[in-house]
Amino acid sequence: MRSSLDRDALAAYTGRQLAHFFPDDAPQVPDWSLLVGKALKRVEACFRNIRQRYYGDEDGEALFNHLNTDQYAAYLYLLSSTVFRETGAAALPAKLYGLNKALHGLDVFYEVELPEVFAFVHPVGTVVGRATYGNFFCIYQNCTVGGDLEGNHPTLGEGVVMFGGSRVIGSASIGANCLVSAGSVVMAENIPDNSAVFGISPHLVRKPTPRNVKTDMFGV
Repeated sequence: MRSSLDRDALAAYTGRQLAHFFPDDAPQVPDWSLLVGKALKRVEACFRNIRQRYYGDEDGEALFNHLNTDQYAAYLYLLSSTVFRETGAAALPAKLYGLNKALHGLDVFYEVELPEVFAFVHPVGTVVGRATYGNFFCIYQNCTVGGDLEGNHPTLGEGVVMFGGSRVIGSASIGANCLVSAGSVVMAENIPDNSAVFGISPHLVRKPTPRNVKTDMFGV
């Protein structure tokens, strides 16, 4: 992967951001650059499968630009998740989660398990909560995925796109290769594979879609 900053420079850059937003004089994290390196491997595995502008060159090599805010938001999530997995400590992942909210208006907790390949598209105002996510997941701005008051969480199949302002809540189940249209709200309903869904539960409209999310957005 070609990166705008190498591992050590990126580690220093993110470290300065953390120190600015959280000036608590916390001690230096051991192996910080190594943790950033592990996160970058996850970034590469994700970005090399995204066939959108700025994510790869003509030879198929993944690109990462720390000044591309969609990409940096994905990196911060993956870094917070990686640090939590590797250390089991919550303080630094919590700071990275907070930094992502401050910089991008994106709420994606470090314990949320996103798939290997996902895409954030200008995700300001988006909340990516606890759910079961299939691979090749794409989410736009002002979206919400999360549980209901009874503690039920959604299941999203492989190749799901949530367009701006859409919501998937509670025990909803979204099949593979589905489009959740702008402004739609799916609550405790099942959407079959290969569907585009419109409207607000319980008055949803389901239509078959000829689109192939994995091919159109991820080049698979």
